[in-house]
Amino acid sequence: MPNHIDIRTYRPDDRIIIPDAPTIPGLRFRRFRGEADYPAMSAVLNGSKEADGLEWSQSVEDVARTYRHLVNCDPQQDMLFAEINGQVVGYSRVWWQQELDGTRDYLHFVHLLPEWRMGDLRRAMLRHNERRLRQIAADHPATAPRLLCAWASETETHWASLLIEEGYRPVRYNFEMVRPDLENIPDLPLPEGLEVRPVLPEHIPLIWEASREAFRDHWGYSEEEWDQEMATWPESPTFQPELWQVAWDGDRVAGMVQNFIDHAQNEEYGRKRGYTEGICVRRPWRRRGLARALIARSLRLLKELGLEEAALGVDADNPNGALQLYTSMGFRVVKRHTTYQKPLDGAQA
Repeated sequence: MPNHIDIRTYRPDDRIIIPDAPTIPGLRFRRFRGEADYPAMSAVLNGSKEADGLEWSQSVEDVARTYRHLVNCDPQQDMLFAEINGQVVGYSRVWWQQELDGTRDYLHFVHLLPEWRMGDLRRAMLRHNERRLRQIAADHPATAPRLLCAWASETETHWASLLIEEGYRPVRYNFEMVRPDLENIPDLPLPEGLEVRPVLPEHIPLIWEASREAFRDHWGYSEEEWDQEMATWPESPTFQPELWQVAWDGDRVAGMVQNFIDHAQNEEYGRKRGYTEGICVRRPWRRRGLARALIARSLRLLKELGLEEAALGVDADNPNGALQLYTSMGFRVVKRHTTYQKPLDGAQA
């Protein structure tokens, strides 16, 4: 289903009626209007990040890149825009994915500018999301758990509090970690028989599939989410295979660190940070020190490029002991992010 909708195909009847919306002069809800909405979406994201304690850069092109590759989401039906006197002040989106055990996750968010968070506008948009997700779920089998899901950083206090009030409960944590300097990097050899080679274009599909296999062990893994990531990231400025550290055993990928530098973010926040993300080792090569050696190589590479710190994200309950590994390599937790859930079946509309 196309994600780009010609604004000229829209009629005045794109209005959406929200039955429990608060009374605010000039408030109107409407549907997605395609690429014409991307600047307003970027403005809402960037207008919210200071209040929410988030450090990211979301340009119009960043928004467009994401919306070129949506999975299990029809933006014309699955998005809601809130306007005050014709100005977009917030928007929401819903979608779904299926985990390997059959669990279906029905996901959503509501972005709203801070100056409009005093009343129940965000709550009304959240409840609209839930109603839409139940409509979607009505066409899905109820043979496995079905969960409403959302995320919040510990600094997104308004959104997190609203989720709790609406019956969501924290079920999983993810940590943002930073190594504050690139000094005292250990010299760790690769396990015998493995070597790191420069990544060539023809290697990318094999590397992707190796990482997919390795990450299937992770909590909440979804093929749909993985396919979306593989479609979206190669279009991003942070897709930098020349920085990756990929270990090979003959013609087989054993493990990797998919390093990148977010230059726009570094410029905005006045820092010199690189990211050591996508860290994974396939099953036959685990417990041999490969991840540790690849991280050390990555840190040295970032230092050689003139960077001063490194960052990554990790599931707090990663079954392979990743949190302990990263801590031993000098990374420290700087922020916690939470996954919230509540049962879709039986939840109040």
